Amino acid sequence: MKKQHASSGKRVSRDFVVAKKRRSVIRAVPVRPSFGRLAGLHSADDELDLKSSVALVIDQDTNEVLLSKNDSAVLPIASLTKLMTALVVSEAKLPMDEMITITQDDVDTEKGSGSRLRVGTRLTRAEAMHLALMSSENRAANALGRTFPGGMSAFVGLMNAKARMLGMNATTYVEPTGLSSRNQSSAHDLALLVSTAYSDSMLREYSTSTGYQVAVGKRTLHYNNTNRLVKSPQWEIGLQKTGYISEAGQCLVMQARVAGRKLIMVFLDSAGKFSRLGDAERVRRWVEANPPAAAVPAAPSAAAVEQING
Repeated sequence: MKKQHASSGKRVSRDFVVAKKRRSVIRAVPVRPSFGRLAGLHSADDELDLKSSVALVIDQDTNEVLLSKNDSAVLPIASLTKLMTALVVSEAKLPMDEMITITQDDVDTEKGSGSRLRVGTRLTRAEAMHLALMSSENRAANALGRTFPGGMSAFVGLMNAKARMLGMNATTYVEPTGLSSRNQSSAHDLALLVSTAYSDSMLREYSTSTGYQVAVGKRTLHYNNTNRLVKSPQWEIGLQKTGYISEAGQCLVMQARVAGRKLIMVFLDSAGKFSRLGDAERVRRWVEANPPAAAVPAAPSAAAVEQING
């Protein structure tokens, strides 16, 4: 009887584990397809076989479009939003050494994402800006908008007004972090934003720093850049921002010097975790392998020929 009891106990134990596993499978929530995938944008072909469903590469000096793929499609932009957040704060000329406090209002209720900036944390506006741009810190970005003169509503209004002023007519912002899928734009509009943001030295410095430490109370928090390309000796990046929510896919914008040319790159709705960086690498190698054709000297005018022969 004891042996039967022990055997029965083992069966019960195994059955419990199996049931537990089944429950965990049932509870698993599948990743929602991005808006771009739902719209069929990934079916578009391009010569570089990019994994991003939307891409745009522009020569910053000449405005020449080197590569374009679904560049007018309007999609969620995730944390690329923070470039506009930082631009509005910077142009307001607010005191960057002013202390701001993380409150419950800065906690993400949209996606439930975490943060190492606990409620009650105090940091300077400059530190919040740095973390928002370099490490995509959502609570820091939200606090920048919340503590702006006039509050969050006024701040979001200025984000949209700045977009209109820049000609970003397909762009809409509803909050400063990018957690909302209602923050939407196109590659064309984002190229305009990158070009403008690049003119701000603070945005260039903060977005491209490889790491940053911030003291909060008795703790020192160490942050890294969300874009590992800033550490690569093969890249000369002047400005960058990454972004991700499931509705947007993996996103990346950059200003970088490649083969002597200042380029603006926009990649939206990339399929894999590292594919946005892979797309940037594909574009870099392609540009390096295909330098612009040398200008053909113009034929001398008849008057010039006569003067030479004369």
